[in-house]
Amino acid sequence: MEQNIITVTAFAGDRLFASGQPAEVALALKAAAAMPGDVPLLAFDDRSGRQVDFDLSGTDAEIVARLAPAQDGADPGEPAARRGAGRPKLGVVAREVTLLPRHWQWLAEQPGGASVTLRKLVDAARAADAGKAAARTAQQAADRFMAAMLGNRPGYEEAARALYAGNRDRFLAVSEPWPADLRDHARRLAEPAFG
Repeated sequence: MEQNIITVTAFAGDRLFASGQPAEVALALKAAAAMPGDVPLLAFDDRSGRQVDFDLSGTDAEIVARLAPAQDGADPGEPAARRGAGRPKLGVVAREVTLLPRHWQWLAEQPGGASVTLRKLVDAARAADAGKAAARTAQQAADRFMAAMLGNRPGYEEAARALYAGNRDRFLAVSEPWPADLRDHARRLAEPAFG
């Protein structure tokens, strides 16, 4: 799943109800809420495993407008950054960095200056940690989802231990008796953790 595409998965009790872009799922939830019945409908962000609460008030167009991504490519959940010096068309955001004098001195001696050097250092650190960060993110997302939807089911705690230990075989075995849709979604979220 690409980082800039956010998908949501909703469940009606133990059954998969809808999955896709937030606006699509929100409209499906709004339609379902108008139907008779009292099955709980819960939606989850597929990147973080966190439960998502949609504001389903207003017309369908108003719901879609509220969930539309920001035009400048920023994450809708992020506060707007103050526009100022820099290269806003390139996505450069100016923020304060506090360093010791010896750090500033070292940065000043680097080719390209402090900004270029800091960007290179951050990119190198991100690349070096990419696999670990992806595994950690997957563990946390799967565990959040499992805690919310499967926390009272037999095997949850042992599955969580297997997830954090990186033991795919044990995770699959312990999760096997869970309701199929919940099990499959938990496994899908957890898969990158076993990479």
